[in-house]
Amino acid sequence: MSKVVAYFSASGVTAKVAHILAEESKADIFEIKPVDPYDRADLDWTNNRSRTSLEKNDPTCRPKIAKPLDASKYDTVFVGFPIWWYTAPRIITTFFETTDLAGKKVYLFATSGGSDLGGTVDTLKKICPSIISGKMLNRSTVNEMKNWIAGIE
Repeated sequence: MSKVVAYFSASGVTAKVAHILAEESKADIFEIKPVDPYDRADLDWTNNRSRTSLEKNDPTCRPKIAKPLDASKYDTVFVGFPIWWYTAPRIITTFFETTDLAGKKVYLFATSGGSDLGGTVDTLKKICPSIISGKMLNRSTVNEMKNWIAGIE
């Protein structure tokens, strides 16, 4: 079974988890990069005029992705992202709307400083019916990740 870990990480936390997950699941890795990278001011969630705040408040916002993922060679796709305001960043919506994942097994994973997945899995399943489940991995040990991977293979 061929696998890929596709992830978006603005601060590096999700990237670290994604690399561990890719190594432990023997998967390729793919970074979901925005055409316009986020800087520190963009990520200031306390500023309601910051880029991420404006994106959150605009349900039609779709940040462009620098390079698409060719998912045709994969059976299983792990998609990781930080939780922003109790949901996935808008770039993840862009990813699911622009990546053909029909017939794939899709598993979400997320990181967050304090919130859980909430309704994120159900929300994203409306865009990508191939999503099977999701898991918070930011505080998971390597052993816990291995157990999660073993449970879905």
